Amino acid sequence: MTKAEIVKMADKEKVRFLRLQFTDIFGVIKNVEVPRSQLDKALDGEILFDGSSIEGFARIEESDMLLVPDLSTFRIFPWAREPDGGKVARLICDIYHPNGKSFDGCPRQTLKKVTERAKKMGYSMMAGIEAEFFLFHKDASGNVLTKTHDAGGYFDLAPIDLGETVRREIVEVLQTIGFEVEAAHHEVAPGQHEIDFKYAEAVATADNVVTFRFIVRKVATLRGMHATFMPKPLHGINGSGMHTHQSLFKDGKNIFHDPKGSWQLSKTMLAYIGGLLAHARGMVAVTNPLINSYKRLVPGYEAPTNVAWSERNRSPLARVPDRRGTGTRVELRMPDPSCNPYLALAVMLASGLDGIQQKLDPGPPVNKNIYEMSRRERARHRITDLPADLNEAVNAMEKDALVQSTLGEHIFNHYITAKREEWHQYIASVHPWEHERYLSLY
Repeated sequence: MTKAEIVKMADKEKVRFLRLQFTDIFGVIKNVEVPRSQLDKALDGEILFDGSSIEGFARIEESDMLLVPDLSTFRIFPWAREPDGGKVARLICDIYHPNGKSFDGCPRQTLKKVTERAKKMGYSMMAGIEAEFFLFHKDASGNVLTKTHDAGGYFDLAPIDLGETVRREIVEVLQTIGFEVEAAHHEVAPGQHEIDFKYAEAVATADNVVTFRFIVRKVATLRGMHATFMPKPLHGINGSGMHTHQSLFKDGKNIFHDPKGSWQLSKTMLAYIGGLLAHARGMVAVTNPLINSYKRLVPGYEAPTNVAWSERNRSPLARVPDRRGTGTRVELRMPDPSCNPYLALAVMLASGLDGIQQKLDPGPPVNKNIYEMSRRERARHRITDLPADLNEAVNAMEKDALVQSTLGEHIFNHYITAKREEWHQYIASVHPWEHERYLSLY
């Protein structure tokens, strides 16, 4: 949309406020809200905000930053109505310095830099994301309970799936703001859900994930529930993943498919998979950024812990679904929905491109259940393990030059520092499990 078209639509729909949205380096959505009177100024990218107030952004002596909107992301929220019938709209923004220079700590521009690198190689990344979430009850005071709203399982429906109404309302809101929703269903664990929307170019997909998380939590709150994208909120049941389907297109054609190639996959795709596997340990601190993330990445709950690929088997890190032709793609199964989608897609794409440039061989697919393999079998297939916790993941990230260069010095250093502090706070805390285990025994 052009500026004139946005102004015309805003007046027609009685937009009273505009949210200028962005994310910090950890993927937490932020916004500066301006009234209708500031619309022209906002559309011209002239709204300043204090970057020193955002974790990982800027020092206090260089705090002023500009919000430069992507006009194609203009959306009007269907529920945000003022008493006079006015509405609230949003624009997703990139962050710049007042002198017009792009800000190195802007996650969205970090992804844009990698997609530009791919473009120079002749490629365009298409990505489709499956972001799972849980719905929980609240008590009378509004506190979140770890009590699920149903006892449903995979693909169950009402009356077992009591979240069906909330899920349908989420779908309706997503469709209202332009999402093409392909499917919505109950997931494996009680209270767990998944809504799938159509794949898109990488930056648009990351925008969609951020919007999706906001919409899910907003609708749940309006219905007196709490939605969480925490990877492993409950012990003993499956956690929430963010399986990321990815492919490369060139001149409108999916170059991952080759009818004459091994498994009908092109050499380019195999090298791309090789890159994902080569950098899996280095990028997992980005795709799985929480201490809690590694409580999902354990054997027995359909979450991958092994660095390998397969055609159908879901125990390895990467899987190639059966579809061929335009639908040929690799599904990376380790990411979880707590990640910053801009940074996660950036390191995934950069790893794949590195695999193509280095012509990395992923080896043959591992179609046997890895969890049932002996240590000798795993060694023969060159299967390694993902880091067991955030501390190990950060150590691996520090050693991966590609991940460091992809994120850039600013984001990389702030990210490492923050995750180190998160880990130190965790290991210094005394947890209820320790009381139960040791207090009466020792």
